[in-house]
Amino acid sequence: MLVHPWDSATDDEWRDWLALHDFGQLAVNGLPGDPPWVQPAHFRYEAEPGPYGRVLLHLARPNPLWRALEADPRVLLSVVDDYVYAPGPWTAPEGAPPEHGTPTSYYAAVQLRCTARVVDDPEEKADLLNRQVAHFQPDGGTAPVTAGEAPFGRMLPGIRGLVLEVTEVRAKFKYAGNKPAAVQARIADRLAERAGPGDLAARTHQLRRLASGS
Repeated sequence: MLVHPWDSATDDEWRDWLALHDFGQLAVNGLPGDPPWVQPAHFRYEAEPGPYGRVLLHLARPNPLWRALEADPRVLLSVVDDYVYAPGPWTAPEGAPPEHGTPTSYYAAVQLRCTARVVDDPEEKADLLNRQVAHFQPDGGTAPVTAGEAPFGRMLPGIRGLVLEVTEVRAKFKYAGNKPAAVQARIADRLAERAGPGDLAARTHQLRRLASGS
């Protein structure tokens, strides 16, 4: 992923965004002769341990991804959201004809390079699942997972856990950071007027980064 200086993110920025964006695509190098394997999945990101933290998720035992992971534990978790399409007239330079503006996309993206560790121990799997549920359901409402006990203990053999130790992060917030402030303000106005899917989230990113000088 190309990251221009004006699109780059601070550690706090990508961590804060990732804490609220917990569904991504897990890419695995796969077996020789195969294309990469890609698995959509919910996950829990934890800022510790290590400099970049770790990711917790689980998949069904019959998933064919396990063979690829056993062949190569190096993986990439890609998370993309808050994306919009910006028509050309929105981005035209000040004083230029609107039709001279360049259509483009705006989006936030975080890519985590990781080393995967498969979790099969029932107690550790139960802890992993409970940590995921605590993230997605902070108000509770689901019985805890306990190995060997109802209601979920009997289901543990049907899944395998994954702990992804993050080794490198590439993060990008592409929101017209290379445009003059007046053009950025125009884009923000158009996003507010259109108010379609993703528009207000993209506008929030753009105005926040403009105010911070990102």
